[in-house]
Amino acid sequence: MRIVVIGGSGRIGSYLVPRLVRAGHDVVSVSRGTSSPFVAAIEWDDVEVVTADREREDAVGEFVPRIRSLEPEVVVDLLCFTPESARRLVDGVRGEVEHLVHCGSIWRYGPSLSSPIREGAGTPPLGDYGVQKQAIAELMRAETAGGGLVTTVIDPGQIVGPGWTPIGPLGNRDPHAWQKLSAGEVLDIPGSGAEHLHHVHADDVAQVFQRAIDDRDASGGEDFHAVSTTALSAAGLAHHAARWFGREARLRSVGWDRFRELTTAPLASSSWEHLRRNHVISTEKSERVLGYQPRYSPEAALLESVRWLIDSGELDVPSPLIM
Repeated sequence: MRIVVIGGSGRIGSYLVPRLVRAGHDVVSVSRGTSSPFVAAIEWDDVEVVTADREREDAVGEFVPRIRSLEPEVVVDLLCFTPESARRLVDGVRGEVEHLVHCGSIWRYGPSLSSPIREGAGTPPLGDYGVQKQAIAELMRAETAGGGLVTTVIDPGQIVGPGWTPIGPLGNRDPHAWQKLSAGEVLDIPGSGAEHLHHVHADDVAQVFQRAIDDRDASGGEDFHAVSTTALSAAGLAHHAARWFGREARLRSVGWDRFRELTTAPLASSSWEHLRRNHVISTEKSERVLGYQPRYSPEAALLESVRWLIDSGELDVPSPLIM
């Protein structure tokens, strides 16, 4: 099949595009062209690369015609954040493509009341990002249920992989957390430390997308989670990370007001937004319907990411990894 991947050089696309090429598909990667894929792969030699600024072209009505001109059978949209943009794409390719696969987010759910959260069973979303993602998911479901374009929504958790700084045990990207754990120093954790984060390796997210594309009959009109089979609490993640350096985690629980005094406003905001959701997400449907088999536990995915940060000089730690 001819597959257009919008956002093909991003975190998910860097793994999905080579997977699709290996499966024998004719793949077009659409991106702004400002960065290279996070993972080098020989399969990129067989990819048609198209440079496009979605935000700018969408505003003047040029983006959807550009996608349609590529004559895809399947469109994978990894870069859609508003219902208005989603509606333009759906209306523009209806009757022209066989399948639209949209990248959502587990942030379409608010804080967990029971765990794990099954597809569509979470509390109402918090914040504009989650509200928009939930609205897009509802739009997609209604489109397919009404006999229109066949759509699928894939909802990833906190995406991890080599090439970027992951969300760490504080619910933010503060490198000092890894440094303190590697040195055996006390790490101040906001809240109780029992709040959960649900990470997933980018290649496992790509696997869910590929399986949804491979079985349109099963995935059409449905939502699927793309997370690891287990989630880590903030304290649990810290304990795993300390052991990577041959240390035992020394954690101190602090209130949110105190935590905000200890860090910057952006980092404190990120921690609050991640940890207050306390997400533990089910993969049962993805496994049962699509045959999803994640390769990475969250701690293994995070270790790979932290190893890349150290090896690339992005993170200085006082003690070396022993794993």
